[in-house]
Amino acid sequence: MKRVLNIVALRTIRHSEKHSILTAYSPECGRVAFAVPAGAGREASRRRALLMPLGLVECVADITAGREVHTMRDVRALVPLHGIHAHPVKSAIALFVAELLGIVLREGPPDEALFAYIRYSVIELDGVVPSRVANFHLCFLYGLGRFLGIEPYTDNYREGMVFDMQDGCYRLSPPMHRNYLPPAESAVVAAMARMDYANMHLFKMSRQERNAVLDGILRYYSLHYSALGSLKSLDVLRVLF
Repeated sequence: MKRVLNIVALRTIRHSEKHSILTAYSPECGRVAFAVPAGAGREASRRRALLMPLGLVECVADITAGREVHTMRDVRALVPLHGIHAHPVKSAIALFVAELLGIVLREGPPDEALFAYIRYSVIELDGVVPSRVANFHLCFLYGLGRFLGIEPYTDNYREGMVFDMQDGCYRLSPPMHRNYLPPAESAVVAAMARMDYANMHLFKMSRQERNAVLDGILRYYSLHYSALGSLKSLDVLRVLF
């Protein structure tokens, strides 16, 4: 069945001399894989540029029931991106975000609201001033939790409370399990709830503090997505920020 799809590219790996396999996410089909010609001509170069991590494109896809890998053609930019892959720091963030999405979106039905959030985030990353990008990955991860059903509940936070990472809520005293944050770290979770792409640059952190926040978010995600320990792009991000 031929369908026009909007997709965000996540990862492309070489499969053979003639084809690569693109993993992507679509609001129409969810996580989906395509066989992409791996030629060396002008059209192949254009297509590779469009399908770099977090590339937003529209394509005509031949979706065949029962098949894991489909075909695509008529690839064009859904949103022209100019700043992500031209800037090494933004490119590193894109690799990290795309790798994480490739893990957490392995299951689940198509979600138009989730795709809209990813699209909006990619556009923000593309346009943000490089000097204000250091907290982007933290802001993205926190916001993504809302669409995955794991957003922390912070409305009842009061100073001195602990954050129960297992249940995603605040408690007056530590729970019976070990998956909770002490008061100082719990206060950071409540502060993160106020972060967005417009104000993220106002959250001043040292590299050590930023990596500590990232570790906490990934620990929280890992309670729901155990494969996050295999993120290959994480070390690069730690060095940059």
